[in-house]
Amino acid sequence: MADVAPKWALVTGATGGLGRAFCEALARRGYNIVVSARHAAPLEELAEALRAGHGVEIAVEPADLAEAGAAQALKRAVEARDIAVETLVNNAGFGLHGRFHAQSAEAIGGMVAVNVAALTELTHAFAADMAERGGGHVLLVASTAAFQPIPGYAVYAASKAYVLSLAHALHEELRRRKVVVSVLCPGPTETEFWARAGHVLKWGARADLMQPGPVVEEGLRALYAGKPAVVTGLANRIMAFSTRLAPRSLQAKAAEVFMGSRKKKA
Repeated sequence: MADVAPKWALVTGATGGLGRAFCEALARRGYNIVVSARHAAPLEELAEALRAGHGVEIAVEPADLAEAGAAQALKRAVEARDIAVETLVNNAGFGLHGRFHAQSAEAIGGMVAVNVAALTELTHAFAADMAERGGGHVLLVASTAAFQPIPGYAVYAASKAYVLSLAHALHEELRRRKVVVSVLCPGPTETEFWARAGHVLKWGARADLMQPGPVVEEGLRALYAGKPAVVTGLANRIMAFSTRLAPRSLQAKAAEVFMGSRKKKA
C-alpha cells in the first residue's frame, strides 16, 4: 500500500489573523502542523482548537524571530521532533507606520530581522531539506506593498519587495528539484497588522479590508497549483499591474495619499 501518512506543515506567525487562517486551512487539508509564534499561551490555545476541530497532530514551538539565532533554533526544534516539513508557510512579519527618521533603530531592526533575515534563514533551511528529498512547498507571505515605495511604511514596503523578488528567483531555482516556491501578496486585510503598526485607519476604510480566510485560500491554491505568485483580490491585482506603468516617484506620492500617511507628522 502507498504511504498515506499525513504530511507536516510549519506556519510561522501562527496566532495572528492570517496565521490562524493558514493553520485552519491546512488542517482541513489533513496536514499535521508545527505552529510557531512569539508567545506560548496563544499557541497552546490554537493547538487545542485545531486538534479538537480537525483531529490532526499539532506541535507547538514558540519562537521570537526578531531575536538573533531564533530561526536556526526553530529548525533544530523541528528536527528534534523528527518532523519532515513538506509545506513551509513563512507568514511571520509586521510593519511600522510612521516617518523613517522618527522610528527607533531597534524597532526598524526588529522588523528587518523578522521580515527579511528570519524568513530567508527558514526558507534556506527547510527548502534545502525539501530539495534533498525531492519535493516540497514553500509559501512566502509578502504584500501588495512589495510593488511600490510607500512613505509612512518605507522599510516595511522595502522588506516585502525583497520577499517578492526572492520568491520569484527561488521558484525558478528549485522547480527542477520539485520544490514549489510561491509568494502571496495580500492587499489590506482585517488582521492585527494595523494595531501593531500603530496605524489608525481612516473612517470607512475597514469596510474595504479583505478577510483572512479568502486570502489564505487563494494563497494555498496558488502554491499547490505550482504558481509563482498570487495577488489577492481583483482591485489589488489591478493596482499591482498598474505599478508597471508609472514612475516610482509618482507611485510614492500616490501611496502616501492612499495610506493616509500625510496625517502623521513627525
